[in-house]
Amino acid sequence: MRLGAANGYLDGERIVKLAKQHGIQALHPGYGFLSENSAFAQRCEQEGIVFVGPPAQAMADMGDKARSKEIMTKAGVPCVPGYHGSEQGEAELLQYAKEIQFPVLLKSVKGGGGKGMRIVMEESEFIQQLKSARAEARASFGEGGEVMLVEKYIVRPRHVEVQVFADKHGNCVALGERDCSVQRRHQKILEESPAPDLDDVTRLDLWEKAKTAALAVGYVGAGTVEFIFDKDTGDFYFMEMNTRLQVEHPVSEMITGTDLVEWQFRVAAGERLPLTQKEIMDRIHERGAAIEARIYAESPEKGFLPDSGKLVHLKTPKVDEDIRIDAGFVEGDTVTEAYDGMIAKLIVRGRDRETAIRKMELALRNYEVVGLSTNIEFLKRLCRSPAFMEGDVETGFIEKWKQDLFDPVVIKPEVYVQAALSAFASQPAETVEPHGETLGFGLNSSERTFSFKSLDILDQKEGEVVNVSITQKGNSLFDARVLRKDEDPQVFEDLVSSPVSSSEKTKLITYFPHTRIETTVVQDPNNDNKITIFQLGAKTELTLVSPTWYEGALGLKEVTGSVAAPMPCKILKNEVKEGDRVSKGAPLVV
Repeated sequence: MRLGAANGYLDGERIVKLAKQHGIQALHPGYGFLSENSAFAQRCEQEGIVFVGPPAQAMADMGDKARSKEIMTKAGVPCVPGYHGSEQGEAELLQYAKEIQFPVLLKSVKGGGGKGMRIVMEESEFIQQLKSARAEARASFGEGGEVMLVEKYIVRPRHVEVQVFADKHGNCVALGERDCSVQRRHQKILEESPAPDLDDVTRLDLWEKAKTAALAVGYVGAGTVEFIFDKDTGDFYFMEMNTRLQVEHPVSEMITGTDLVEWQFRVAAGERLPLTQKEIMDRIHERGAAIEARIYAESPEKGFLPDSGKLVHLKTPKVDEDIRIDAGFVEGDTVTEAYDGMIAKLIVRGRDRETAIRKMELALRNYEVVGLSTNIEFLKRLCRSPAFMEGDVETGFIEKWKQDLFDPVVIKPEVYVQAALSAFASQPAETVEPHGETLGFGLNSSERTFSFKSLDILDQKEGEVVNVSITQKGNSLFDARVLRKDEDPQVFEDLVSSPVSSSEKTKLITYFPHTRIETTVVQDPNNDNKITIFQLGAKTELTLVSPTWYEGALGLKEVTGSVAAPMPCKILKNEVKEGDRVSKGAPLVV
């Protein structure tokens, strides 16, 4: 069914109308907002369409965070200490926060995905953070989104969730737990199962509490019961229940050998669960460990700012029974700001956690994306992080290990050489300067020089111009000379290389003195000077620097005295007006 507008997938009435029109018996709501919309589930029931998901009432009970806490407390499922009531005045909420004791966590009763959520470390910042959280929640969830919960903030928390499944015959099973602690902006980056560093007694207790939570609301279908786990005490608390199949459900499928979407349809059709709890446990013991990495259009080095643009070049790892890719885009597609920035999910399985991590890192090395920024290089660094490999995870993991995860990088001279050989092969040799001097290789010269500047903000020598001279000595035979400021030239003699160019891409296999290096160089058609090099499992972005006369001739200059938004966004509120005096650190725009 084609739904037209960018937000057409949220038009429940139109979807129901189309379903009736085409004789559709059942509707699967996907994994997004509509999947947790109790009103949509209710409309399906009213129209005699099977909603592939839980009953509308169970969805409503668990969708309201305050109501869900009441139900869980009554059922004996432990909850985080906090205030979940109707008194919503700023002074009242501040008083409850003081009783709970700072730090506290503010979140909307309709919250999800980290929207409208704020950590308040001390009393003095409470009111400002409350206003900010409410503005964001209202914009994200509409009317009622500004109703807030105040909870005790656990300083060293882990995010551990249990995949549950219930049928219409009163049966409920847990398909293992997932650790989703590695996050940014309260949103997950890596998810894995089984959760590392978790003893079996606690693991089975989590499963039982999750099943109790699902049965307490008469749940049917797939759901995720999320817990916050206190690393300092070993205690865990119910956080919320997602009444849908989550983004990370493939992790559970990998370690249980199941297809949970198939289970959803079978249960919706009235069938019993395909496996017992014991059969699921046996499978988890046999199948080892699985990890999912979310591939996002964003810049981790710039505070994980979202990005958008056209996928000029996309190469993905080879898939098999232990490597899976769930992708939403192909090469040539445009990732817009209208939707979430997740491009794909990469899921791997290994006989144990160490093997799974190693497989993940190797698969990421074979992922190539050009046209927008992604978190792929960051994910590689995560997989190599000693703390992550040891399973020492918590929701503050990235901030805690920031120094290691954002270590400066050194661009090797071989990268510059391959970039220059690519430029040598793809640029016309007869290019001349305004004064008639030959720039390129041709009848008058066997040498060409290219100047590059790194675009990686982690580069140790960011902004430095590196000059590379290429001399062609014969067919596929070259010398290269790399010159960096304040360093002796690095010379590579008798390089054998046969660059093959097609449109914006050049593939090179070059024989250096002690190694053979295979490289892909991609030129962004939207930015002639930007080139991306994929080499030895790493991505490097460079600018091919134009001669100074070129910029002068075209009148290129920097625009000063203005501020550009660093990402596609919507202005919710101006905190100041023209003529106001502001101090450093004061909020200006939300």
